Amino acid sequence: MPLPFLLPTRRTLPVVAACVLFSFLATGQPAARPDTTIILISNITMQIEISEALNDLYNFKFEKAEQQFRWFKQKYKWHPLPYFLLGLSEWWKIMPNTKATTYDDKFMAYMDSTINIAEILYKKHPAYKVEAAFFLAAAHGFKGRLYSDEERKNWRKAAVEGKAALNYMEVCREKEHLSPELLFGDALYNYFSVWVPENYPALKPLLWFFRKGDKQLGLKQLREVSYNAFYTRTEAMVWLMRISNSYENDQVRAYQISEYLYTTYPDNPYFHRYFARMLYARGQHTLLEPQAKQILARIDSGRFGYEATSGRYAAFFLGQMYEFQRKQDEAKKYYELAVKYAEEIGATESGYYLFSLIALGEINEKQGNKAEARRYFKEVQKRSGRKNEAYKDAKKRLKNLEKGD
Repeated sequence: MPLPFLLPTRRTLPVVAACVLFSFLATGQPAARPDTTIILISNITMQIEISEALNDLYNFKFEKAEQQFRWFKQKYKWHPLPYFLLGLSEWWKIMPNTKATTYDDKFMAYMDSTINIAEILYKKHPAYKVEAAFFLAAAHGFKGRLYSDEERKNWRKAAVEGKAALNYMEVCREKEHLSPELLFGDALYNYFSVWVPENYPALKPLLWFFRKGDKQLGLKQLREVSYNAFYTRTEAMVWLMRISNSYENDQVRAYQISEYLYTTYPDNPYFHRYFARMLYARGQHTLLEPQAKQILARIDSGRFGYEATSGRYAAFFLGQMYEFQRKQDEAKKYYELAVKYAEEIGATESGYYLFSLIALGEINEKQGNKAEARRYFKEVQKRSGRKNEAYKDAKKRLKNLEKGD
């Protein structure tokens, strides 16, 4: 059973290689049939045809991207590529707020179609076996990734999908020398198959049935894919950014990637939010302020993909920035907004929510509003566990308030 599907927390990035294999492999020439041998992964013509649609997808121009993908579907009905791309489009609609299940059914339907068509190629057309295995690994992996999300928590289905993805990934490894595209799944497996037992020793015995990974090799492979691949380049960069920031303590690399992704796809709310997050982590307030305010303005204008999750981040960052600048009223305004957005999405146990409440209590205390301060600190205790640092902080502040009375 693939271990990431056993970890019910977003911090684990709960997918190994099996869950994020991307293979936007093309079909070569318009007249091609399944029994025609074509080296698809290096087909320049197809890369040119698909390049604009992929850029539209990552830049959240879904209507334009899907129009092109549907044209590919008419052209290559026998191939899993267009069905996978249409599913990928649904996946990126989910990405800004994984709590929403609006796009789940359509996403799953496209991935199931990908699997059905890829299985035909895999079983009946030997020349396409590796390519079909690529799509089978990708589609099963994506399904497992969604099942393992902390909002779905269907661990049994996630494990089944992950196991299937890993099996097909092994077939892909036979031809990984053909292109950096094929390194992507192996890179994630190499990294997470080591990271998981390092951070969850109790799960180590479950890895006895899998080949040994190499974390440093995995990072090297991810870098190679992000530099040299065509189809999997952006996805590799996303994972390298997240791993660098969350696990490798390499904020410089994470910042550089986030800046590139946001600059390249300025209308992608996930990239926009992550870039703002890295600016906040680096204390670059001059650059952070307009970015965070733009995120909030796009939420207010109803821009697709900009919603309460991004708003919670942006508002909290602005609250922190203005509090640091001793602009208490401005800080209070944005902390209140962060609390509002967090409550909208039910994220009332998150650090952003709890520490926004503490900050509001602290500001009100400084402004002489002790009753209001007490209310905020008590709310923190209500929303957090006794071992939580926010709970301990609020408890201490309440005691100090009582002494002052």
